[in-house]
Amino acid sequence: MAPQRTKQARKAAFAAFIGTAIEWYDFYIYAFSVTLVFNVLFFPEGTDRLTAIAAGFGAAAVGFFARPLGAVVFGHIGDRFGRRPALVLTLSIMGAATFLIGVLPTYASVGVMAPILLVVLRFLQGLAVGGEWGGAVLMSVEHADERKKTFYGSFTQLGNPAGALMATSLLSLLIGITGEEGYLDFAWRIPFLLSALLVIVGFVVRWTVEESPVFETETAALKAQAVRQRAPLVDALRRNWRTLLLGIGALPVAVGGYYLTTTFATTYATDPSVGLPEILILNALSVASIVELCATVLFGWLGDRIGRKTVIISGSILVAVLGIPMFLTLGGGNVALIFVMFALMRFAMSATYGPMATAMSQMFRPLARYTSISVAYQAAGAIFGGLSPIAATLMFQATGSIWPIIGLLAGMCALGAICLAAAPQYVDDVDETMGAVGVRQRTTQ
Repeated sequence: MAPQRTKQARKAAFAAFIGTAIEWYDFYIYAFSVTLVFNVLFFPEGTDRLTAIAAGFGAAAVGFFARPLGAVVFGHIGDRFGRRPALVLTLSIMGAATFLIGVLPTYASVGVMAPILLVVLRFLQGLAVGGEWGGAVLMSVEHADERKKTFYGSFTQLGNPAGALMATSLLSLLIGITGEEGYLDFAWRIPFLLSALLVIVGFVVRWTVEESPVFETETAALKAQAVRQRAPLVDALRRNWRTLLLGIGALPVAVGGYYLTTTFATTYATDPSVGLPEILILNALSVASIVELCATVLFGWLGDRIGRKTVIISGSILVAVLGIPMFLTLGGGNVALIFVMFALMRFAMSATYGPMATAMSQMFRPLARYTSISVAYQAAGAIFGGLSPIAATLMFQATGSIWPIIGLLAGMCALGAICLAAAPQYVDDVDETMGAVGVRQRTTQ
């Protein structure tokens, strides 16, 4: 790998990490606020706790359902005009929406308009995230040599735990300083308002990265052949529909399992029947995020050596096994074990999530790749990420038992492993010997 290309690969990976971390910080601030804030301040006083939380998760789900639309919109921009402009737009929209949530009036001030405005801004968040992940993945993966694609691709995945760590650490700090009443009074707005500063940093970093060499090569080839590219969504559906379905099916653990083991776990642990303090769970999630930050790169490195699919499927099996002791430990109330189980679960989740960026990217050929990877990932996010915490909350409300949720998690693990095993993987061979970058395709296991 030429020194200049190595430098660009590192720069692209860093930019993908920074931008994605900021976007996931914004997304998780909202997700955790469903349980901590919105169920109290954005719904009528006296609403049953679990009912309000389920409604809050419903509002959160709007963001997930907006993500496929964002995948189409920004996938079109990314496949037609370049990865970089699409990513700058997603970051700007996410930052603006999150900042505006921080200045929203509550239900006590404007009544039903409060949750309506919350849903609208959540929709804009989802729209931005819908185009963010696919573009960030492609910037890091397409700049990298084949032998290190999974490693560099994992830097995009680092944005998720980094964003979660920033969110949970800041929430824990503010609750510790102000107390729960003080936090609900005003301090809950601070994490949303801080998003504006983070977005400025991410904007500067992202704008300095060169365009993907794979995108530039594909665009140049089409121009040389005088071929007019169809709409990227049309190409994605015509050429890749089978792989799109397999890609969606490969992702229930990476997107939905994460929310079961974080946001729903917070709901369950702080339920009166369990009675754990909110700040305890936030601290446990912060420690788990640190573990995930380290493990994600480790599994990215390992994926280049023993195979991406091997690492992800092994991680899925481990997640299914750990689901039982994790949720039972929350019910037992042993603080040390709670920290250990959260950390172990996130370690296992890292194996399903870290290499997934490159696995998803290489399921598709370069033509309409941004749209294809984004649609698959965000459709899975809408189905598994948007619905799993709602389903888990309603199942727990109906049964009073954690076992149906454990079974749901295990079923998601099985589906993901089967679909990933059946999905194709392509290799981008980059040839720089002729003074230009060329892309060839061959299937790999």
